[in-house]
Amino acid sequence: MVLTVFRSRVRPEEAEAFHALADEMMALAQSMPGFRSYEVFVSESGERASLIEFDTAEELRAWREHPRHVAAQREGRDRFYENYRLQVCQPIRQSDFQRQD
Repeated sequence: MVLTVFRSRVRPEEAEAFHALADEMMALAQSMPGFRSYEVFVSESGERASLIEFDTAEELRAWREHPRHVAAQREGRDRFYENYRLQVCQPIRQSDFQRQD
């Protein structure tokens, strides 16, 4: 599994247009081979933290290089983001728990 951590701040005046594009990108990501999950969390300060999981680095690379996603990345830098930080990680260790009541 490969985990992408994407921390960002969206320009407030572009929030509505950003969310429309984000919905489109979510649908596209879900259609990509190897996609596992996407979660987004927004802090009280307005910072967004997105967690995206793909099965392999190759499948993540295919998503990163998808022409529509490349265009959306460019639009994000040109229009939507105040700043962002992207980190791609592979878990060193994983454990899971699920309560069985």
